[in-house]
Amino acid sequence: MDLLDTLKTRGFVEACTDEDGVRALFAVPPATAYIGFDPTATSLHVGSLVQLMMMAHLQRAGHRVVALVGSGTARVGDPSGRTEMRRLLEEDELAANGAAIGAQIGRFVHLDGPVGLLEDNATWLLPLPYIGFLRSIGRHFSVNRMLAAESCRIRMEKGLSFLEFNYQVLQAYDFLELYRRHGCRLQMGGSDQWGNIVAGVDLIRRVEQVEVYGFTSPLVALPSGEKMGKSAQGAVWLDPALTPPFAFFQYWRNVPDALVRRFLLLFSFLPVSEVEALTQKPGAALNRAKERLAWEVTAIVHGTEAADQALAGARAAFARGEATAEVPTFETTLPQALYALLPAAGLCTSRSEARRALVGGAVRVAGTRVSDPAAVLCPEALGPDGDVLVWCGKKVVRVLAK
Repeated sequence: MDLLDTLKTRGFVEACTDEDGVRALFAVPPATAYIGFDPTATSLHVGSLVQLMMMAHLQRAGHRVVALVGSGTARVGDPSGRTEMRRLLEEDELAANGAAIGAQIGRFVHLDGPVGLLEDNATWLLPLPYIGFLRSIGRHFSVNRMLAAESCRIRMEKGLSFLEFNYQVLQAYDFLELYRRHGCRLQMGGSDQWGNIVAGVDLIRRVEQVEVYGFTSPLVALPSGEKMGKSAQGAVWLDPALTPPFAFFQYWRNVPDALVRRFLLLFSFLPVSEVEALTQKPGAALNRAKERLAWEVTAIVHGTEAADQALAGARAAFARGEATAEVPTFETTLPQALYALLPAAGLCTSRSEARRALVGGAVRVAGTRVSDPAAVLCPEALGPDGDVLVWCGKKVVRVLAK
């Protein structure tokens, strides 16, 4: 199976500008490809894992990857997938975020020069002369075509700033600059980047008379329609200071059954045949597959030691009811109604969901099932160490009284 077919089989490819051209590009390593990451936060979250894993597959196949930190484009803000304008970050925020994200990317791919590069588009975007840029680059863009792009069309209903309108032009210019600097002939990104990627392909064809390519990966959503990467406590970050490895592990351990196979293909390097064997049976076998998924992703992001500790902590909490150091702590005062405690501790999204979990028998305190929606957790429930394990379905929290 060639690399493109491998990526398609594993679920990384949704749309491609020219499949035959990409196959030919991959056939003679090393091809150079890039993905951009705007430093809008101090850390990437799990929604970026598809792109990070895609770069890792390319590098493993002998190709060179460019990880582009978009400190320049982040000054403008990508309107794709947004219903309102992004908050504009200050210079020091962008610098700190860019450094942190660059270090995170380095956990997935080598960025040592021969097989991988880390670039920042502020290097070439900030010095651009405005009138000169409009004359040399802006003249190649059709406003009508830009307005037809989904990212612009959706925003036109609520208002699209002129600042954001320029984002597509700048991203297309990034592709041109990376082609000129490093011979980069492939851009990859999420499906919401299709219009921006096609704009770059078209710009290089017009300016350099060279064929380059692009493909997008599907945005991963939960069965509820919610984007992957959200939990009851907010975003699931790759930074262990923001999302501890145990909580990260538990996020993957608790994914819906229908997504286990897809996630093992996307977020592990296990062979396809092994993934199929792990996920072909329901029940206890599928729970073991979820545990394997959680371990694989945690090991990739945080290392095998952290993955082993998270696995041990989860098994101790669920099998033996032990509150180990890996189990996250939620400090609170008691007594407190369980329907209020559960969402506060991140085990449910709301009090109404907590009540339904209680009535449905999904809540256990110190191993004992609690089904009364008005149940109150009292200080007497705490063990000799002043803590108690509270479960809600497959989730667990260690509760302490102050």
